Amino acid sequence: MFKNEFTWGNAVANNSTEKFHEQFEEAAEQVKNNLNTEYPLIINGKEIFSKILFEVKSPADTTIIVAKFPKGTVNDTNDAIKAAKNAFFDWSNTPYQTRVKIFKECADLFSKQKFYLSAVMSFENGKTRIEAMGDVDEAIDFMRFYAYQLEINHGFLKETKHPNPKEKTQTILKPYGVWGIISPFNFPSAIAIGMTTGALITGNTAILKPASDAPLSSFEFVNAIYKKLPAGAINFVTGPGNIVGKTLIESQDVDGIAFTGSRAVGMSGYKTFTQTETKPFISEMGGKNPTIVTKHANLDKATDGVMRAAFGYGGQKCSACSRVYVQKEIADKFIAKLIEKTKSLKIGFPWKKDVFMGPVINETAKKKFEAAVELARKDGEILVGGTILKEPWNQNGYYVSPTIVTKLPRDHKLMREELFLPILCIDQYDDFNEAVNLANQSEYGLTAGIFSEDKNQIDDFFNKIQAGTVYANRAASATTAALVGSQPFVGWKHSGTTGKGAGGENYLQQFMRAQTQTRCD
Repeated sequence: MFKNEFTWGNAVANNSTEKFHEQFEEAAEQVKNNLNTEYPLIINGKEIFSKILFEVKSPADTTIIVAKFPKGTVNDTNDAIKAAKNAFFDWSNTPYQTRVKIFKECADLFSKQKFYLSAVMSFENGKTRIEAMGDVDEAIDFMRFYAYQLEINHGFLKETKHPNPKEKTQTILKPYGVWGIISPFNFPSAIAIGMTTGALITGNTAILKPASDAPLSSFEFVNAIYKKLPAGAINFVTGPGNIVGKTLIESQDVDGIAFTGSRAVGMSGYKTFTQTETKPFISEMGGKNPTIVTKHANLDKATDGVMRAAFGYGGQKCSACSRVYVQKEIADKFIAKLIEKTKSLKIGFPWKKDVFMGPVINETAKKKFEAAVELARKDGEILVGGTILKEPWNQNGYYVSPTIVTKLPRDHKLMREELFLPILCIDQYDDFNEAVNLANQSEYGLTAGIFSEDKNQIDDFFNKIQAGTVYANRAASATTAALVGSQPFVGWKHSGTTGKGAGGENYLQQFMRAQTQTRCD
């Protein structure tokens, strides 16, 4: 049976949060001892070091060099593709039970190392200790859940019936071949490992290209597993997207792409990859996620849920709540309570205890925040935030304040475009149907939430909302933190290309194609 790792949730339930913090503190000290280490590419089962490196600097303090990685080239990427192609026959013909065993063992190893891996991520991409642990937990869950799915479906082999007893028939799902995995900075463990596991455990081979802002977390995974696979079955190539990612997408020898990132990059890649032939392109491309707050809402739940969904990890989640539609009768109370809670948030070094929000990822994100704030001031009203933070304790990180904006035109750029920043836009409405229509007026359809104690409103919301992952009255987070197995993470409209959610029972089939087999007596 599958069971979620759920480390922080279990710590809270078992009243052992202090032990959690002690273990993280110890792990953080270990990470500090390993900073500024040089890491290799992994191609065809070999570690390849390079003299041409880029530095991974902590967004929390850019004087901290977390790691150094090679700037992968077109030749490196093509070597990895060739290695993956050569390894495909051996790996695809490895019994599924063996593949399952390898990933279960890797999940168990990650479970033993999870505090260290979480601390690595906190330094690398600025997640708080609880957010980072959730990311590592999700990676562990993906490995175990996909292994479980392969087991209960018997390797996706199924006998079929035929009226002629002399014809024995069955269907089997088989891997495509070589997959390029292009992962984002915000979930460098969970998303990178989830997509790569989906490809590998089903018998494909893979080249993992991590985000240059956060390659170390996914390196830890490849380093843990590559020696257990045929040489070349998994390859790890770091470097610029316009070199490594572009080469993967343009290669005729890559049979599938799994991508998570922006809509612009995803759609461009999809068009290029499928320009001359039909090939699978699994893509999750962001969201502009709404929450509806009705006059029947519990305002404590609503403000907690919206605040956590909007400002957790600085809004740098494709599932982050960025639009709120609140009914006019209770708008003033909701907004006042939300502002009060937002002002109380602790911002600081993400690896420190009790910090709720760390930095945004890089200079580009900080400049984007400044531009959005300028636009918000011009066309709307900023209720709280809107500033770059230069606190005495740190002069070298990318810290911005959680920001709430109102009085924007409904078709305004800030109401329509994904920002990936801690900026929340609030609008008011009269009628519930109006709120649902406003929520649906988006090219995206990833997540959505509602707060109402009226069951009929909740049913109406679930029936009408155009999003793949939806929640009602979720104080823990209005639109984020889907749990593997329980809440498959799926996007509609321009939020995804397949309509099949990661962490769900239909996800693995995307990495395979069906073959019908008939034997005649």
